[in-house]
Amino acid sequence: MNKYFNIKILSIVFSAFVLTSCMTREKYERPTEAINENLFRTDLLPKDSTSMATISWREIFTDPVLQKHIAKALDNNLDVRVALQNISAADSYLKQSKAAYLPTLSAGPNYTFQTQSLNTQSGQLMSARKYGNQFDVSANIGWEADIWGKLRAQEKAEFANYLGTVSAHQAVKSDLVASVASAYYQLLTFDDQKKIINETIALRKKNLETTSALKDAGTVTEVAVQQSEALVFNAESLLISIDVQIGLLENTISLLMGEPSHAIERTTIDAQKMPVSLDLGYPANLLANRPDVKVAEYRLMNAFEMTNAAKANFYPTLRLTGSGGIVSGDLDQLFSVNSLFANVVAGLAQPILNKRQIKTQYEVSLANKEIAYLNFRRSVLTAGKEVSDALKIYQSQDSFIGLKRKEMEAYKNSVEYSQELVNYGLATYLEVINASVNQLNAELNISNAEYSKLDAGIELYRALGGGWK
Repeated sequence: MNKYFNIKILSIVFSAFVLTSCMTREKYERPTEAINENLFRTDLLPKDSTSMATISWREIFTDPVLQKHIAKALDNNLDVRVALQNISAADSYLKQSKAAYLPTLSAGPNYTFQTQSLNTQSGQLMSARKYGNQFDVSANIGWEADIWGKLRAQEKAEFANYLGTVSAHQAVKSDLVASVASAYYQLLTFDDQKKIINETIALRKKNLETTSALKDAGTVTEVAVQQSEALVFNAESLLISIDVQIGLLENTISLLMGEPSHAIERTTIDAQKMPVSLDLGYPANLLANRPDVKVAEYRLMNAFEMTNAAKANFYPTLRLTGSGGIVSGDLDQLFSVNSLFANVVAGLAQPILNKRQIKTQYEVSLANKEIAYLNFRRSVLTAGKEVSDALKIYQSQDSFIGLKRKEMEAYKNSVEYSQELVNYGLATYLEVINASVNQLNAELNISNAEYSKLDAGIELYRALGGGWK
């Protein structure tokens, strides 16, 4: 009867522990206020069920040379390789957290030699020095019961940390693809601008010859000749500046590919036809597609579970320890049956006074959870802003480029008209200079505007969470 009563009591206590464990550990739920259907501005666009972010970067960037550069960067980039090592480290911590449920076990042989001092009370009673030898082969085992869900919370925290490193790796890849594509298009833009400047230099040198002839004919003065020559020098200086920018950009792309600086193979800006559609998807899709947003949420999950673990430290800890083996003062008798020993200890420890360490850990975990929540909110809002910015720029570029082309044509005509007027002595050469400078600037502005549209398409793709698939 007593035995049955004891078993019943133990069963009730165990059930209470399990029930309290379920009550102690809270379950993570995504903050609903972080998801806003107006997260990014789609004033003139329908909300699509699909998103261009789900498309592989190979379908967005169709230039085979650019594809080769991106593939090489994904293989060799040092930041990507560091991110992979972070995943490996997080995986090891995750495996360790899963192993926390298992008991600890250690075993090994030991030898102890002991003799007492004759100047102690016990040594004086013995009146003679004694020597003792002890040989043993023992094993120690220990196990902690996860009554309050602390180990479970720590495992979930490490799992969230692991998923965070995976998403961080995806974020690095997404940024890398966008960076390589943007730098590549900028390089092609510089090539196009270099062509424009070379054509301008040739035209201005021809105008210099014409101005010199007009000066010999008495139509213009030496001032006009000097101004024409200054225009040539101005264009040649721009050419040097463009060459420097091309060299620096090639070095940047080489670094992104994890290679020493070298010339970059490329096509032309006219060959670029990036098929960017405006399938943005629902705002909530950002939480699934944006790797950096996922990183922020996994950090929130990690902080949430660490709070659960810190809360569990307030409750008693049930530990089972045991040791066993063989011990003997005589090596010859070590493996005798009489040398066997064993002991088992079960203990329930309730923290009472510990210099406020447990409460401090819990308060810090709450603060860390709030910080992680605020960072998650900020990452979602930032993602929405980046989509809105890229969309606004992308939508405005066509009309902007159209106006810039009209501006360039007007300046081009003004150069021809002013040159004709100078030839007949009806205008000063200053008008030719102004028109020529404005025409070159307009052509360079068109080139920059076309790059801006390509870059806005890249940024929209990245902002929606594309580039890592």
